[in-house]
Amino acid sequence: MTHPALTLRGVRTVAVEVPMRYVLGTSAATVRAAPLLLVDVETEQGVTGRTYIFCYRKSGARAIAGVLQEAAELVAGSPVDPSALGALLERRYALLGVSGVVRMALSAFDAALWDALSVAAGVPLATFLGASPRPIAAYNSCGLGLMDKDAVADEAEQLLENGFTALKLRLGHARLEDDLAVTHAVKKRLPAGVQIMVDYNQALCVEEALLRGKALDGEGLAWIEEPIRHDDYAGNARIADALSLPLQIGENFNGPHAMRAALDAQACDLAMPDVARIGGVTGWMQAAKIASARGTPISSHLMPELSAHLLAASPTCHWLEYVDWADVLLQEPLRIVDGQAIVAKLPGAGITWDAQAVERYRIT
Repeated sequence: MTHPALTLRGVRTVAVEVPMRYVLGTSAATVRAAPLLLVDVETEQGVTGRTYIFCYRKSGARAIAGVLQEAAELVAGSPVDPSALGALLERRYALLGVSGVVRMALSAFDAALWDALSVAAGVPLATFLGASPRPIAAYNSCGLGLMDKDAVADEAEQLLENGFTALKLRLGHARLEDDLAVTHAVKKRLPAGVQIMVDYNQALCVEEALLRGKALDGEGLAWIEEPIRHDDYAGNARIADALSLPLQIGENFNGPHAMRAALDAQACDLAMPDVARIGGVTGWMQAAKIASARGTPISSHLMPELSAHLLAASPTCHWLEYVDWADVLLQEPLRIVDGQAIVAKLPGAGITWDAQAVERYRIT
């Protein structure tokens, strides 16, 4: 679709912190609130593009906002062309390094630019990307942190609301026996046919991952995610080769080139890029093309409102990771019906802020 003619004026950001309905305890940290950075890209034509980004920490929100403001100032007055502006900004930030905070800032900028273009065109982002809005299979990832087996099983039942037929379980207890006990407790409590993904959040060494992965083989799980360091492609390749249980990595891919390197190394069976680290909409579409060429199923990580549109435009679309962290901030939250995300047919990604909620949760 032809890009509407828009000129960049600037960017506004607001940092908020939203309490989570479920405490998310992982092997790395216990998370009780979601620090988000809300991004509005403004154009001279009066069209606003919006997105948000999960910042992990309040300090992350401040740092990302600083880079994002500077980046927008560098290209203010330019035509809104996400690919061209992204290439220019990557060059400008090359010496600092386009990773971490810089990558996340540029990804958010890119996503908001794409939103502005599709809003100006009057069509959903998925349509603007050449696809059609459609329901996307979603799994519930709002909770199921590291807890005792009975508490996890109780929470698993609650997470099946809205007809979910899949959910993600965090593992990485001190003992393998505890991982297995929790897995068995959840499986016993849930109806037949519910799929369970397990995520170790990079908690293990290769040998321990092989031990635990083989113990989980045959449990009927959908995948094992990030058992070891995400960037240890050789180690991940050993694990992927040794297990029948599919290996999922990708939320930490720093741009499409990292995803290509992982697939070249046969470091995973499934890929799960994060729109905030893969390079926004531009980076995601490049990654989707790489996944399609390899026949690799592609799933999303966080930010489900935007990710639903991107998955709709991905030939090897697999699963959408659903979290409700932004719901209280949106005039029209993402709808889940019978375990599927209903991609909004509103212009852009369908993101419009609830001004009162934004003020309520603003980080001061």
